[in-house]
Amino acid sequence: MLTEALKMETTSSKSSSSSEEEKKKLLKKKTETQTQTEKKALGWMEWLRGWFYVVYEMLFQRITASHLQNPMPLPHLNELTCIVTGSTSGIGREIARQLAEAGAHVVMAVRNTKAAHELIQKWQSEWTGLGLPLNIEVMELDLLCLDSVARFAEAWNSRSGPLHVLINNAGIFSIGEPQKFSKDGYEEHMQVNHLAPALLSVLLLPSLVRGSPSRIVNVNSVMHYVGFVDTEDMNVNSGKRKFSSLLGYTSSKLAQVMFSSVLFKRLPAEAGVSVLCVSPGIVHTNVARDLPKLVQAAYHLIPYFIFSPQEGARSTLFAATDPQIPEYCELLKSDDWPVCAFISHDCHPTNPSEEAHSTGTAHKVWEKTLELIGLPSDAVERLIEGEDIECKYGTKQE
Repeated sequence: MLTEALKMETTSSKSSSSSEEEKKKLLKKKTETQTQTEKKALGWMEWLRGWFYVVYEMLFQRITASHLQNPMPLPHLNELTCIVTGSTSGIGREIARQLAEAGAHVVMAVRNTKAAHELIQKWQSEWTGLGLPLNIEVMELDLLCLDSVARFAEAWNSRSGPLHVLINNAGIFSIGEPQKFSKDGYEEHMQVNHLAPALLSVLLLPSLVRGSPSRIVNVNSVMHYVGFVDTEDMNVNSGKRKFSSLLGYTSSKLAQVMFSSVLFKRLPAEAGVSVLCVSPGIVHTNVARDLPKLVQAAYHLIPYFIFSPQEGARSTLFAATDPQIPEYCELLKSDDWPVCAFISHDCHPTNPSEEAHSTGTAHKVWEKTLELIGLPSDAVERLIEGEDIECKYGTKQE
């Protein structure tokens, strides 16, 4: 049923918007450079449309996802190896547990390894399926330290084994907190939500190619619809914009979509690596204090409107395991669709924000990101060809 819905949604969404999108793209190409140098923020119509999507998803996500089972039924995954970041709490914990129970070899890539080991012990004691223990291991990964990210990738690639699914789930939304910077010098939302996952995704390409057909699944957010990325001020420290946690979060999530779109385009079909973003929906958290009054009011109706972590994990599990995802991603690439695949909370393909379609900005985000994470501009091509690359971070530079 889900695969049929995927196919139907793909056809309807592309046919209904293709002619309009072609016109928009032609106009954008003519004015891309001029417009982008002048654009300082979202236009008010874009901003209103963005908040409409956010509020609509909050109010109606339970209805639109009512066809989904909870928990999400998964096929047997005994042949898959999956890395899940941020898997000791929330959505990530549900993703890791359910993948392992379906038979996958799951690597919990986390900062708190003690908590991860305690979870594994709990899951093993509760697990009664097939008489076999869950195949889970723990590896340390701190997304606030790019050296840690590079060391993780080096350690994993040194195994010379396949990686079938990388799930970049870990993220932060530091509501009401003052602006903070990592020891690498980057604004924390931008580093944890975008820069570190980007570095991890690129450095793990050799293992993903060995595991092809493989997937990079980025747990994104409907909040990217109100995001805007200033590539000359990704740290939001130039004084041009006043920092807020909402600004940090939304811009980092949009940057992730844009980077994923360019990576998706640069990977050749023969590499066999799909790249996509997913929205888990609005999941039960304490993020309401920094949101508009209307959204805050909706949070008071949490028992009905807001997803539990188990419900929020469904779109990611679908994106990580559904057999038609690689075909869908290649369809978008062959049709020259400007953005990567984006799966909504209801496990249907959806269209990222209008700003995400700005190919000029997306390529600037790509170039700036590679510069910030210390990778050469041709890193993807060289890694796909099996060459070594120099990275600013990791054990070799210590």
